[in-house]
Amino acid sequence: MKITRVLSVSILFILASHIRAGDAIAMGYDYNGVWTAVTYNRSSTPRGGDHYRQSAQACVFALRDLRFRAGEDLAWTKIIGKSDKTGYVTVARGHELTAGKDATAIGRGNSQAEADMKALEKLNTVTATTDQTIVYRYFSYGADSEPDRNPVKREPAKHNRKVASKN
Repeated sequence: MKITRVLSVSILFILASHIRAGDAIAMGYDYNGVWTAVTYNRSSTPRGGDHYRQSAQACVFALRDLRFRAGEDLAWTKIIGKSDKTGYVTVARGHELTAGKDATAIGRGNSQAEADMKALEKLNTVTATTDQTIVYRYFSYGADSEPDRNPVKREPAKHNRKVASKN
């Protein structure tokens, strides 16, 4: 019994300690359910770099940025996509005429062209073929990226503060 428990705890620890990285895409809606803002957060450096994010961190940063951008009309938010893989990402929107609704699609690929194509294919699949627009394109490092062997360590900013004096 004790051996099984120790083994279970060890396996959970190993799985939990595996750092996952990547990106997250967040969308905000108003009280009528209409989207008001969309944004993303990504790992812009490989593992070990200053801007390497775990998936959970990317979600938090994307939602924080969304709340800032959307302003007072924001009623609720949703993570519409996230990934732990290295690659190119495209976020696209289109309008579906018969239902009169907008659709958002996320494409991922090994090149930006492939990600664009996949996002637009997804819009076509749901017949959102009117007013197709690519909203965001970006590259994100994932858990499968090579560690950054020479991360740039930045010096903290030095502020020259002038102290006001009574003279």
